[in-house]
Amino acid sequence: MRWIAAAAAALVLVLMMGGVWYWTRPGGDVFADCRSSAVAGGAGAIGGPFELVNAQGETVTDAEVFTEPSLVYFGYTFCPDVCPFDVSRNAEAVDLLAERGMSVTPVFISIDPERDTPEVVGDFAHNMHEKMIGLTGSPEQVQAASQAYRTYYKKQDSEDEFYLVDHSTFTYLVLPEQGFVEFFRRDVTPEDMAEKSACFIDKM
Repeated sequence: MRWIAAAAAALVLVLMMGGVWYWTRPGGDVFADCRSSAVAGGAGAIGGPFELVNAQGETVTDAEVFTEPSLVYFGYTFCPDVCPFDVSRNAEAVDLLAERGMSVTPVFISIDPERDTPEVVGDFAHNMHEKMIGLTGSPEQVQAASQAYRTYYKKQDSEDEFYLVDHSTFTYLVLPEQGFVEFFRRDVTPEDMAEKSACFIDKM
C-alpha cells in the first residue's frame, strides 16, 4: 500500500510540474513575464462560466460581468473584518490602476446567499467602490461559481442569524476572453496588486 501512496504522490507532483512548465515555457504563455504564482493544471484550471444575480435582481453570466479586467473576491457582507479589509484593498488597487489609465472593475461575489440578497450585496458593493459589482444567487448558483474558482466556504454552526462563514480569501484577476490569469493573497498591498495587474493588462 505504501508504494501505491508513493506513486500517487509522484503522479500529483508530475501533473503539477507539468502545469507549471506549460504556463511558463517560452512561447507557451503571453503573460509568462507577469506571473508570480503557479496553478496546478495551468491558469485554465481556475474559473469558468457561471450565472449569478446582480444588485438589480437580474441573472447575469460571467461573460456579462467580465467586460473589462476585473478583480474578483468571494466573501460575505456580514464578515466582521477580513472581507471589508480585502475588498477595500481591491478598491484601492482599482483606483491606482485608474491613475495609470487602466479601467478595472472590482467584483464581489457573496458566499452567503441566505442573508446577502441582491439589495444587500448591491449596497455593500456600492459603499466599497462606485464601480464595484455585487453578485449573489441561489445556494446552487453560488456553489457552482465557488467551485469554478476553487474557493472554499463553510457556514459555522449557529442557532441565530449572526452566524459567521469560514472562507478562502484570494482575489482573482480575470481578463475578458482570457479568463483567470492570476491570484493575490491577503498580504499583497494595493500598490503591488496594481503593479502586477498592470503587467497583465498591458499584454492583453
